[in-house]
Amino acid sequence: MIETTLVQIVKAIVIFAVVLQLVPVVLLVERKLLGRFQSRYGPNRVGPRGILQPLADVLKLISKEQSTPETAVPWMMAIAPAISVATAVATLAVIPFGPFDAWGGNFGLYGIDVPIGLLYFFAFGSLSFYAMLLGGWASGSKYSFLGSMRSAAQLISYEVSLGLSLLGVAMTAGSLSLVDIVDSQGDMWYVVPQFVGFLIFMLAGFAESARPPFDLPEAEAELVEGYNTEFGGMRFGSFFMAEYIEVIIVSGVATACFLGGWHGPGPIALSPLWVLLKMTLLVLLFIWVRATVPRLRYDQLMSLGWKILLPLATLNVLGTAIVLVAFD
Repeated sequence: MIETTLVQIVKAIVIFAVVLQLVPVVLLVERKLLGRFQSRYGPNRVGPRGILQPLADVLKLISKEQSTPETAVPWMMAIAPAISVATAVATLAVIPFGPFDAWGGNFGLYGIDVPIGLLYFFAFGSLSFYAMLLGGWASGSKYSFLGSMRSAAQLISYEVSLGLSLLGVAMTAGSLSLVDIVDSQGDMWYVVPQFVGFLIFMLAGFAESARPPFDLPEAEAELVEGYNTEFGGMRFGSFFMAEYIEVIIVSGVATACFLGGWHGPGPIALSPLWVLLKMTLLVLLFIWVRATVPRLRYDQLMSLGWKILLPLATLNVLGTAIVLVAFD
């Protein structure tokens, strides 16, 4: 189904604009909920009930002076956060919010529908690692460099399990396109036959987005602040913006691949509502885990990835293949 160039340009603008609005909302909700989880007040000073706190944070970061250590490579420090945000926003383009004709007209409720949607997700997810590695190395700080090396090891440890967890979904749907995968879940969501894959994907997704309890690249008790120690102002804020976008991406891909995507009660025009509702529940899960589960030690992180998740993901793929061949 071919869309005009104008439609694709409008979609790109809408995706970027929506992301810029969603990140402050997620940040505010997280800080509010963390306050409730920890029996304290969340943001409550700026604006009615603190709802303007994200705007105050952004203004504060924008007004801060950019500093560069003498041992740093300035131009590399400048492009590292830009790479982080650009790859995160580009990944959002493949998350489907509805089929091609949900709202009528010659356009679909997604950025792009490519036959290699899952590979696209992995490609840009892997590119975001270079932002952490480049930022840590270009800072000229040993603590930043240690943080970037941790991100490299963490990515390698969990990227394989993340891919294998979605391989069973791709085999069941017979396609790598996220739109086709969602469309094939009309009778049954893949979270039922691929429940093990769903659990592996979510655990690996926590590590992929460097969220607690897998936030070892930013472990402030060990590395000052990790790979972004020497960054200030909006360069510092851009890394965290990319981290929150990654949370939204993992929730969106999990919704599309395991939770039926746009399928739900009511007319097809309500497709985006069901996708947003499912994504919201998964984002709240990220916040809940952050508030309740302590950070793992680094050896525990590696052991979980290589000794538990990888064998389970491999067995899940083998079991899926056997079942598909047996009942074909």
